[in-house]
Amino acid sequence: MKNIFFLLIALSSCNLLFSQVNPSYDEKLAKELGGNDNGMKSYVFCLLKTGSNTTATTEERTKYFEGHMANINRLAKEGKLIVAGPFMKNDKNYRGIFIFNVSTVEEAQALVATDPAVKANIFEAELTPWFCSAALMAVPKTHDKIIKTKM
Repeated sequence: MKNIFFLLIALSSCNLLFSQVNPSYDEKLAKELGGNDNGMKSYVFCLLKTGSNTTATTEERTKYFEGHMANINRLAKEGKLIVAGPFMKNDKNYRGIFIFNVSTVEEAQALVATDPAVKANIFEAELTPWFCSAALMAVPKTHDKIIKTKM
């Protein structure tokens, strides 16, 4: 029993010896972005797939997509939508993703429900909790600096 106790103490000591604080660590930025000690935070990941509405006219689809883009811009300005983007053509009916800055799937469902293309069943949304780098929170501000022309 003594040997196990000493082994545990030795292992704990080794862990302390080999653990290093990142010299680039910025505590203020980590807190601002909502990161934990490992620089991670919770999000909700949304996979948009082709929906069941196959009868919408070209004019209706145009209206839904305009509303979809306006909704994306609104949610991004509110800080609720961190990343959004379409998939390239694929055989899985994947259309795009959203990464929401919310804690629960229920909060994300309420946000997705405001999307005209989802309401019209042009898209179907699958939501799941997701854990990733808090650095994603800097994407909207950075992206705004690299857009040459705004809509």
